[in-house]
Amino acid sequence: MNEALVTLVRSLIAFFTLLIFARLLGKQQISQLTFFDYVLGITIGSIAASLSVDLSSRAWPHWVALLIWSGTVLVLQLMSHRSVTANKYLVGEPALVIINGQVMEEAMKRLRYTTADLLEQLRSKNVFDLSQVAFAVLETNGELSVLFKPEYQPLTPKDLNMPGQASALNTQLIFNGHIMEENLRQLNLDHTWLSRQLGLQGIDDASQVYLASYNPATSSLYVDRFQDQI
Repeated sequence: MNEALVTLVRSLIAFFTLLIFARLLGKQQISQLTFFDYVLGITIGSIAASLSVDLSSRAWPHWVALLIWSGTVLVLQLMSHRSVTANKYLVGEPALVIINGQVMEEAMKRLRYTTADLLEQLRSKNVFDLSQVAFAVLETNGELSVLFKPEYQPLTPKDLNMPGQASALNTQLIFNGHIMEENLRQLNLDHTWLSRQLGLQGIDDASQVYLASYNPATSSLYVDRFQDQI
């Protein structure tokens, strides 16, 4: 059989096999990765790549390896969900690296987490003064979570005894010039209302709109046209 055709067939097998296994493993593998997830993802991807292009060997050993690795990951995920101890050893634990403005050098040394890394991640969260930090936690995925001291935390409506505004998710009503009929019905809105709202913004037809979304909490309509005028 022609090598290009064999590569095509094996690549399709690898692609759909990887797709099925990724769906079985859930969204954990595509969220913020822990080191454990990172290593497993690279290994499974390498096996899939070998299945596609390594024509010197038969396909089924690669497919079995994919099955074994993915099955092992699934079992370990179930163990980490059901056992705190297993989760501790497989995923790790968050670690305090700053307490009341003081850097925990021993914890950082144990994690092999450098001061340069700490300062860089603090700057990415707009923290330039360590004395303002009550706690900083290095998460298992490498992200840094920061809690400011009370005097440096931003004010909220509750602090000022003011009523807060209700919040709601924006719902798309128009996308790429097409009205989202189902979303319009769910909000108990109709074409007459939508046309009136568009008319207030000088728009004659929905086909002129790239994106329109409605916020039920504020009763506001966001509209973005195809023609950008900046």
